[in-house]
Amino acid sequence: MYKIGIIGCGKIAQVRHIPEYMDNKNTEIIGYYDRNINRAEEMGDKYNGKVYTSYQELLKDTKIDAVSICTANHVHAEISIAALKAGKHVLCEKPMATSLEECEEMVKTADETGKYLLIGHNQRFAKAHIKAKELINQGLIGNIISFKTTFGHSGPETWSIDPGKNVWFFDKQEAAMGAMADLGIHKTDLIQFLTGDVVVEATAKVVTLDKKDSQGNLIGVDDNAICIYKMSSGIIGTMTASWNYYGSEDNSTILYGTKGIMSIYDDPQYSIKVMLKNGENIYYDIDKIQTNDEQTKSGVIDHFIECLMEKKKSEISGVEAIKAMRAIFASIESSKTGRSIVVKQD
Repeated sequence: MYKIGIIGCGKIAQVRHIPEYMDNKNTEIIGYYDRNINRAEEMGDKYNGKVYTSYQELLKDTKIDAVSICTANHVHAEISIAALKAGKHVLCEKPMATSLEECEEMVKTADETGKYLLIGHNQRFAKAHIKAKELINQGLIGNIISFKTTFGHSGPETWSIDPGKNVWFFDKQEAAMGAMADLGIHKTDLIQFLTGDVVVEATAKVVTLDKKDSQGNLIGVDDNAICIYKMSSGIIGTMTASWNYYGSEDNSTILYGTKGIMSIYDDPQYSIKVMLKNGENIYYDIDKIQTNDEQTKSGVIDHFIECLMEKKKSEISGVEAIKAMRAIFASIESSKTGRSIVVKQD
């Protein structure tokens, strides 16, 4: 039985991490910390467990084996590194950190301590994405030539635990990045997963077009990111992340191959549609993608615990996650400089 500590008791902890740990027979949550002590106390009362006055105090508890870090972006690295050094396995929410240097330090610390460091890239565990990867590997649509992958919704101001126009997601100091960190990192990681490639060049516009704070000023982080990615194999495609889709959420990916086209989560009825150039159409009704309004089990927590129990390598390890973060930071640099940026991947 793995004893778990929750660091950050906001929305993502409440709808994903805590319920999924509670549903896993091999885990027990024994501690909670949040900078809002009342929020931590609510979780402690509801699910049982000790409430700590600081994350440092929680990490000193030798009974805790692993932690979920569900805080604002700017302290992901600080707390993850401290947790690893305290001998805890770490599951950190995305984005991994707010600078490449922080990401590298997290990976280095995990290696030095021999502890697991996983990042919450849940799109890899969506059933249609797993099936799509299988079909791609089987050669159903041939060699992938190009792609477009999109993640857009109306923004985090209704999703956050403290809803409204002053959510921490809009705060440059706490979030560092906006739609790119919230949504773009998911689809960047996903396209690397589906293609089996890494991004080696990024050309992007990462901008603020519409979101405003309570004073009516444009927010300090991006609300749109439109990126052209070149992959290691020569595949080229687009990744779009937006907080300005003021209608239905779009979480689709379309892959264009030498034998046909595969659309994933692009149709309300079928989670995968394959249109082959010989005229054959194939439809898969597998599942519906998670949305902010319709939460389903992510699979991340079960995978985390399975890795700990079986001592197996994780596909969402810090080593894997940093590959997507390199593309994110390159895209931001591209937008600032107005030129394409080569992504240095190990």
